[in-house]
Formats: sequence, structure tokens, C-alpha cells
Amino acid sequence: MFESLTEKLNATFEKLRNKGKLTEKDVDDALREIRLALLEADVNFKVARSFVSSIKEKVIGDEVLSTISAGQHVVKTAHEELIRTLGVTSSKLLIADNKPSVVMMVGLNGSGKTTTSSKLAAYLKKSGHLTTLVGADIHRPAAIDQLKTLSNQIDVPMFEYGTSISAPEVAEKGVNDSKNINASYTIVDTAGRFQIDQTLMTEIKEIYQRIDPVEVLLVVDAMTGQEAVNVATEFNEYIGITGLVLTKMDGDARGGAALSITSVTGIPVKYIGMGEGYDALEIFYPERLADRILGMGDVVTLVEKARSQFDETQTAELEKKIRNETFDLQDFLSQMQAVQNMGPLGQMLDMIPGFSQMKGKMNSDQLDGSHLTKAEAIILSMTPIERQKPELIGGSRRKRIALGSGTSAQDVNQLLNQFKQVKKMMKAMASPGGQKKMMRMMSQKGNKIGF
Repeated sequence: MFESLTEKLNATFEKLRNKGKLTEKDVDDALREIRLALLEADVNFKVARSFVSSIKEKVIGDEVLSTISAGQHVVKTAHEELIRTLGVTSSKLLIADNKPSVVMMVGLNGSGKTTTSSKLAAYLKKSGHLTTLVGADIHRPAAIDQLKTLSNQIDVPMFEYGTSISAPEVAEKGVNDSKNINASYTIVDTAGRFQIDQTLMTEIKEIYQRIDPVEVLLVVDAMTGQEAVNVATEFNEYIGITGLVLTKMDGDARGGAALSITSVTGIPVKYIGMGEGYDALEIFYPERLADRILGMGDVVTLVEKARSQFDETQTAELEKKIRNETFDLQDFLSQMQAVQNMGPLGQMLDMIPGFSQMKGKMNSDQLDGSHLTKAEAIILSMTPIERQKPELIGGSRRKRIALGSGTSAQDVNQLLNQFKQVKKMMKAMASPGGQKKMMRMMSQKGNKIGF
């Protein structure tokens, strides 16, 4: 996410930090590079112009430029402006006075609207809310079946009534049936089109009038860049949008939509889609995203993800094993499985301060998780005693393990070396100045991540 933009901004800021005291020309040159980086990221040109103008206004002056930390001040100002551009604060989902709180999902075909509806339902269910889904897209042949399949996967009630009645009638009936079971939230999935047209808008408006939603969330594909801004503007003018969901953010290397859409439309982004899994929906926090864009990481989100996979007892036991140096391959396997459940490794690296640059030094199989699957097969082919005492694994055992896991003896050797490296890292992390030591070890040429 934002790889190209992050790289260019960091390169520009590094030049400023290395200069110490700055001249006005230094700032102008840096702002020109920032503006070009934003435009290349498909950021709206008015937003890009306003962004750099605001930074210049706040940093130009003898009292700033004459200080030895002027470069750092520019970075700090850019960070603040980035947060302002993204929306300043997160915007919570609204709650109606009477149950259920109806959330109406709208968007064009291909934006991920139906999938996002199920992700939001799963998120609300996990938060303790009785949530229902209503399939009101009666035009796309497989839409209702798709939503039904997704609802079964996340175990959320869904109401669908076929295609014999109109979409507004389906939506209204679904809301009433949700009310009868005392649902807290009802998510209504509406029909999309390949482009905005009068028929689509007329139907959406009638659905809106019938169900009186507390939220109208527009789902837009972040990879469409400024076109997402245009779609949001048109929908908002016609029906009134209360919030946005940006999908495919995990694949948006440019970031133009995220950086432009709220500034241009005034509509807050409420959620971002970060993958295909039903749990790959995150609350949108402008400050956290600004941190990721500037390569500062997002430790808070990382901790939240980790907490969802590790309970306190497991964490305490792991810490004890690390201190006592009894961490073995079985524990290694458990941690790999938990990390896999947290999301793609590339996303995890984006959240660790200073580690986003590591992705460029890693092979594609390391980032997509396929090496983790191979490592899992190797460990599962070991005996319990071999997992506990890997030093027992000699030539004949390596051959047997390789045969059982469908890998090579070289792969087994590589895993054992990675395990030794991880144990070393964990020991370093437990010592004073542990994070700096680990980052130094991770940045060594040729080092691979095995978890």
C-alpha cells in the first residue's frame, strides 16, 4: 500500500534531514518533489497544490529555517497536513434511535460492494451486535446467491425474497423482518451498475425512502484513483452519502483515492478493505494511515491484530519460553500460524516502524506467505522430539522430513537456519534496546524472515 509514494516522500525528507539548517530554496525544491509524487500517485491536483501550499506557509520563516532541526519540522508539518487531508479523525458508524440501525450499501459493479457488506456484518457481529443482511440486488444474477454464501460463512442471518418483487420492496421487507428478531444492525446490499445512470439512481432513491437508513455507505475501488472521487461526488449529489468504504487498499500502490476523496467531497472514509478475507475490513484512522504513508508504521493496528490471535495466557507463556530459551519448533509453528491469520506479511511490515523498506529486499514468495506454508509442512513432518530438539536432526532425518513434506533437504536446512535466526531475534528483543537490535538484524543483506 502506497509503496511508490512512501518511497519518494521518504527520499525527499531524508535530503532535508541531512541538510540541517535549510534555505527557502531547499524547502521549495522539496515541496516540488512532494507535489510531483502526489500527482504521480493520482492525487487530485487541487488537493496536491493545497497540501504543499499549506506546508510552505507553516515552515517558511527565519525562526524555522535557521534551526538545526528544520528538516524534522518540515516532516512533522507534512505529517499534520496529511492527517488533515485524510480527514483528521475517524468517523464511527451511526446508531439509530430505534432498532435496527439500517446501513444501506451503494456503489458501482466491481467495487466490492457485496463482499464489503458481508465483511461489515462480520465486523459488527464480532463487536457483539446482532446483525442481518438483506439481498436487495435483484438485477445481477448471482448477487443474491453470493451474499447468501457469504452470510453462511460468517453465520449471519440473511433475508432474501427472490426477484419476483421490486428491490425497494425487498429492502423494506428485509428491514421489517430484521426488526422482528430485534436486530441491532441491518445491512442492505443494493444493485450496482457499470456506470452511474438514471435507472440506478431512481431505484436507490426509492429504497432510501422506504427503509430510512441511518447510514448510506458508498463502496469505491481505491485502485480507480481520481475516478473514485468522481463517483463519490455524483452519488453524494443525488442521494446524500454519509460515509465511504475504500476497497482493495492492499493493492493500491498509488493512493490517490484515499488522499483525495474526503478533501474533495467532505465525506468521511469510515472503513478500508485490506484483503479478501471476511475479517479484512479495518476502521479508517487518518493518523494511522498517515503514519503508514510516511513509513512510520502503525503499531496500534498491529497490536490490535495480534490481540485477536493471541490471548493473555498464550502471550505470557511465550514470553516465559523466550526468557528461558525453551522456545522450540512447535512454538515456532504456532506463531507462524497465528501470524498468517493476522494478514499478509507485506501488510504486517508496513505497520512496523522502519520495516516497510524491508519488502524490497524480500522475495515474492516471502511476501505472499507461500514460504510459510512450506515451513508448516516441514515442521509437521518432524517427530515431537525433533520439534523440541532440532539439534538432533542430522542427514538421514533431514532426508526423511523432506520426503514427508514434499520439499528438499535444502529447504529443511533453510528452515532450521531461520528458526535459529528467529530465536536470536527474540533474545535480542528481550534485551535493552531490543527493537533497534532486531531492526539491525533484519536489515542485514540476505537475511530472510521465516515467520
